Amino acid sequence: MPALLPDGAHEPAPLDPRTAPVPRYGTGALCDVIPAAVAGFAVPGMPATGLVLEPADRVCVFLVDGLGWELIERHPDEAPYLRSLLATSLGGTGRPLTAGFPATTATSLASVGTGLPPGAHGLAGYTTLDPATGELMNQLRWQPWTSPAVWQPHPTVFRLAAAAGIATGQVSSPTFATTPLTKVALSGGTFHGRLTGEERMDLAADLLGAADRALVYTYYSELDAMGHRHGVDSDAWRGQLAMVDRLAQRLAEQLPPRSALYVTADHGMIDIPFDEESRIDFDEDWELRAGVAVLGGEARARHVYAVPGAAADVLAVWREVLGDRMWVAGREEAVAAGWFGPGVEHRVLPRIGDVVAVARDDVAVVALRSEPGESRMVGLHGSMAPVEQLVPLLEVRS
Repeated sequence: MPALLPDGAHEPAPLDPRTAPVPRYGTGALCDVIPAAVAGFAVPGMPATGLVLEPADRVCVFLVDGLGWELIERHPDEAPYLRSLLATSLGGTGRPLTAGFPATTATSLASVGTGLPPGAHGLAGYTTLDPATGELMNQLRWQPWTSPAVWQPHPTVFRLAAAAGIATGQVSSPTFATTPLTKVALSGGTFHGRLTGEERMDLAADLLGAADRALVYTYYSELDAMGHRHGVDSDAWRGQLAMVDRLAQRLAEQLPPRSALYVTADHGMIDIPFDEESRIDFDEDWELRAGVAVLGGEARARHVYAVPGAAADVLAVWREVLGDRMWVAGREEAVAAGWFGPGVEHRVLPRIGDVVAVARDDVAVVALRSEPGESRMVGLHGSMAPVEQLVPLLEVRS
């Protein structure tokens, strides 16, 4: 029973981790998109999915970093074209896709590129513990370096498609051509580096039209960068959203015959106020620090690694301090609840925190001394809250 306060009221009961809105792995999550989109190609080894999309000879996936479903709905003036496509989402159901947990770029790109949930591909957060070294592994920047093939051994959907004779390519910034994240999540076929969004859209359309059967992926990151820097309630972010709207329409208008274009995203975003109630500084909170060896994840989705023997105590304290605003689960609870997918591979399990804390409310656990850059970001993401978790799967056919 919740504790009784002096005035007779009860303290809020901690959120039950089993009530968290688990991503729809297998039927409506990011990992299902490409397996469903290319099902008509009958590619050997392609992961199975329950998501059904109408077949097309030429498939293009345009992933916009940070383009949450709710953010499109809120901005009719900046995104008229994207809003006109909302009814086409998720196979014409008009419903959003779920990103997967955590709703963060490295995890989501690996889900798109492998067709697998995080518990299988293993990129289970922005930063997670490397059990072999005891160090935090930043899976976006790939620091400290570890063997990509060991960290994520599954073949990408692009490699499978290329091996089956499908003309396969990725069109993105030249910066990403040889990164480890590209290798483990997006490699296969041919990478084409182009600097501007317009160049990427034009080349993606050209690649689609150059073969009878094609799979093309293209990516735009600037919306996410603007949201982190200025917030999704800023003019700068709205300007980038208008650019994304124009780029999506530019690509759609160039589709060759028998094509399907899917516009999706890796996560949404939320602005968290800069006050002590909304941003809890782990580095200054002795209760949250007690018994913690390493703090991983990110502000809205924390992996907490306890010193040996302290996991139960850390779970109890984090649940007591944050449990009315965050879903706080032990590792086994989070796995059993399906947060990382229907199962977690043995090599991935120790990468998950002894405690996993996921924001439901407008709150973040920052670390101003140890994570100064991330802690000063205006826009954040990572959790299973709808504004971060729900993303579009908009569809245009020719």
